[in-house]
Amino acid sequence: MPLDADGHLYVFAYGSLIWRPGFAHLGHEPALLRGYHRRFCLWSRHYRGTPEAPGLVLGLDRGGTCRGVAFRVARAAAHEVLDYLESRENPNGENVYHRRLLKLRLASGRDVRGITYVADRAHPAYCRPCEQSTAATIARGAGKTGTNREYLENTARQLAAMGLADPRLERLMRLVMASPG
Repeated sequence: MPLDADGHLYVFAYGSLIWRPGFAHLGHEPALLRGYHRRFCLWSRHYRGTPEAPGLVLGLDRGGTCRGVAFRVARAAAHEVLDYLESRENPNGENVYHRRLLKLRLASGRDVRGITYVADRAHPAYCRPCEQSTAATIARGAGKTGTNREYLENTARQLAAMGLADPRLERLMRLVMASPG
């Protein structure tokens, strides 16, 4: 069980989990993850696209840092939350993400170990960086849970509201707004 020394499960959110966690938690606070950055790097044929017109979803990719949110979960709920996250992040056993236990720096200055989902660079759904085509895909992408554009907007808006604005997402949002969609 990936519990921290304080006996809680910490879940690091960097995308839709920030604004729609979908699980019970005791609290949350801003957190920093080193060694990874947030990027639209996974093709989505389910949540934000279709098999005929895939969209893109966020993943953690190698290098840099990522500011997000650490959710604190009670030990008693940890198994249920881990099962929920696995089915949400890797629906139908797609395994586009690897669950990792990584060190997080909380806004309070404390270091904890938390789980998060890192993009599998070897998976066929992994998308190499290309800002212009990423913007065009996001501008037109839509799937079971909504449009790619709203996914980007909600994530950027929530990060900014918490004082965690992400310049890469803001630049991408400007490109998406300028793209025909």
